[in-house]
Amino acid sequence: MNENINITEFVTHCKIAKNLSDKTICAYRQDLTAYENYIAQHGGTVMTYVSFLLETNHKVSTIKRHLATLKQYFKYLYRNDRPSNPMLQYEFHLKSEKLLPRTITVREVKKLLLTLYKQREKATTPFAHFQITRDLALIDLLCSTGMRIGEAAAMMLEDVDLRSKIVLIHGKGKKERLIYLSCAETVANIKNWLVLRASLHPNHDYVFVNRKKEPISIHGIEDVFDKYKRLADINANATPHYLRHTFATNLLANGSDLRSVQEILGHSNVSITERYTEVTTTRKIKVLKKFNFRNNLLE
Repeated sequence: MNENINITEFVTHCKIAKNLSDKTICAYRQDLTAYENYIAQHGGTVMTYVSFLLETNHKVSTIKRHLATLKQYFKYLYRNDRPSNPMLQYEFHLKSEKLLPRTITVREVKKLLLTLYKQREKATTPFAHFQITRDLALIDLLCSTGMRIGEAAAMMLEDVDLRSKIVLIHGKGKKERLIYLSCAETVANIKNWLVLRASLHPNHDYVFVNRKKEPISIHGIEDVFDKYKRLADINANATPHYLRHTFATNLLANGSDLRSVQEILGHSNVSITERYTEVTTTRKIKVLKKFNFRNNLLE
């Protein structure tokens, strides 16, 4: 049986029967194609392939994702008359790297937003006005809600209720959640953008558009962030996702409970949210070591 046909049948099954997102389906296809190409060139087993991934310094999280994909793939084939499931032969115990969420400081977020406001004051052409109005609304929304950039790109006009200050976010796994816009400035910036957007008459209902009036892409949002990151002269390594991490970390640092933060961020498991408590704890330790008056009181 042709393996490429198997892959196509499997991802089609996942899309229809499991209602998985396009992003997950794309990842499945890429992982399986990489596996099949390796086996076609080098032969071997699943264990051989995992050894290859380890030897080529793939992250443990990436290898685990490949294994999860292969597990689902071979289970599907076995249920559809493949004689055996090779994944049942192995047990993998891969220890994940413990990486804390990367954040920027509150001061850097302030610099970023102030830079956007300054750019708005400098806008003299219609295009410059369009660009800064959109960019300010977009980045302020990311700062104020902690939403993922994919969620921002997917937002539709019907998802935004400025009267109630509520936005509907379509998260991972097609799960939805409501976020309250607690900052009046954020609401005003989004309102300014929606008024301008309406005057452009795009032929779709996505909230954020590019210069061609098409829905802005994830890469487009990354480019927007990179532009103002450089202008604001903040952490050169920062990505838009740092804003999400910063948002969550500061919610916890300011006293929010873990369960609420989990719901606001749209995490499927509270253990994912718990990573942020370690960031806040680490920050508190640094502050206390440096600034606690008791440290040197009796010296």
